[in-house]
Amino acid sequence: MNKAIIGKKLGMTQIFDEKGNVIPVTVIEAGPCAVSQIKTKETDGYDAVQFAFSDIAERKLTKAEAGHLKKAGVSMKKHLKEFRLDDISGYKLGDTVTSDIFSAGEKVDITGVTKGHGYSGVIKRWNAHILKMTHGTGPVHREVGSMGANSSPSRVFKNKHMAGQYGNEQVTVLNLTVAKVDAEKNIVAVKGAVPGARGGIVFIRNAVKH
Repeated sequence: MNKAIIGKKLGMTQIFDEKGNVIPVTVIEAGPCAVSQIKTKETDGYDAVQFAFSDIAERKLTKAEAGHLKKAGVSMKKHLKEFRLDDISGYKLGDTVTSDIFSAGEKVDITGVTKGHGYSGVIKRWNAHILKMTHGTGPVHREVGSMGANSSPSRVFKNKHMAGQYGNEQVTVLNLTVAKVDAEKNIVAVKGAVPGARGGIVFIRNAVKH
């Protein structure tokens, strides 16, 4: 991984290419991010760079958080994220990273937290079939149905698709294409969908699997 940035998902829209084709894109406010910490193999056992994103009042941070940012010479920020990069020699404490590190046509991986749906049934969570409405089925028609009852193995197999917590988990989408970059507005438009709701924090890095 050579470059990365923290961003905020603004929503989806569409743009047109030079041939007039419609391209659905997710618009992300990418940066500016401040370099708030640099970790090296000598001091921490591995190489990494920590970025800080989104201004916030100092009174809303703990003393430890505020002290950490002051030590780095960075203004108060709400979100911190550490990225393990292949080469950290180009970063210095207090530097600012902006959206122009990416360019149109580049492949990126984006990580976000998906929308939470709470405790959900098998039909919503796993797209299971609704039970038939006749021949004695019911009164519940949206239940999980048969578990494959037999005297052997006399149990339900592990990882059976059942009701439970749906969403609100970290997901990374690989090899998305950067459709457009607006450095003046710190905007990156990425082709396709990105995990999370509008206003959610996402992490953009260059693709690791081409």
